Amino acid sequence: MPKVIGITGGIATGKSAVMSMLARLGAQVLSADDVARQAMAREGVCHDGVVERFGAGILNTDGEIDRAELARIIFSDSEAKRDLEEITHPHIIAQINERIRQFRDDYANAASVLAVEIPLLMECGLQEIVDEVVVVAAEPEAQLSRLTMVRGLSDDQARRMMAAQMPVERKVLLADRVIWNNDSLESLESLVRAFWAEIYLP
Repeated sequence: MPKVIGITGGIATGKSAVMSMLARLGAQVLSADDVARQAMAREGVCHDGVVERFGAGILNTDGEIDRAELARIIFSDSEAKRDLEEITHPHIIAQINERIRQFRDDYANAASVLAVEIPLLMECGLQEIVDEVVVVAAEPEAQLSRLTMVRGLSDDQARRMMAAQMPVERKVLLADRVIWNNDSLESLESLVRAFWAEIYLP
């Protein structure tokens, strides 16, 4: 039987790393961020609405939305964040639902796994569209270190981004399973392989 796994967690907890590892192990993968990126591309369905709300100042020289600038705005203004979500979330959720439906139809009699990375899975109440919710978690100190040292954000920027999201500890309480990522990539991969061995039964 096909299985749909929802991957979520806080910023800089390692969600994308887990997705890459699952893909290498044989899972099909779908990212809400990729769906959002396509929707906000110059020819995307949400592009004009986002530009109308936030102004031409968020566009780069190619007419594409500068995602870094948009992130800077929404993580310092909760109302702006809500506005962006109102513009983009209906389309993103509809696309994810359609991809999941198609996956279940195509693999109705097969042992296959679709991993769907949805950072705001719990905030959007999407637990019911997946078979299992997996939270990739990290201690706040690890998140802060990754945001400042790896992504080059200031301490203040990093803390604002973390504060704008549901606390990881709350997501942990709501999860079906938690993968902790406080150590090395090798340690994380070991945990992901163990998880895969449990969920993939060919």
